[in-house]
Amino acid sequence: MDWFVYIIECSDKTLYTGISSKPLERFAMHQKGRGAKYTKGRGPLALKYLTKTGSKNEALMLEHKIKQLPRSKKLSLINLENLQTTKFKNELHWEEP
Repeated sequence: MDWFVYIIECSDKTLYTGISSKPLERFAMHQKGRGAKYTKGRGPLALKYLTKTGSKNEALMLEHKIKQLPRSKKLSLINLENLQTTKFKNELHWEEP
């Protein structure tokens, strides 16, 4: 099973990093205020980064590394990986709200 690491930008411009094996469903939960305490009430949300990993353990390790980065490095990561994120969004038939 594929696992994904994602970064969501909240309406207040803060960033939330998480993992999921079903990113479409997980993002929908975040949008409804049921995904995580942090994102509740911070919508509308936008998916800024999405990358696939080989296992849940790999996703957890990458999530931890990203969470340790300062905001500037997270933004650089988002900019560097934008083409890959777009590819995954297309494969998943992603529609931004």
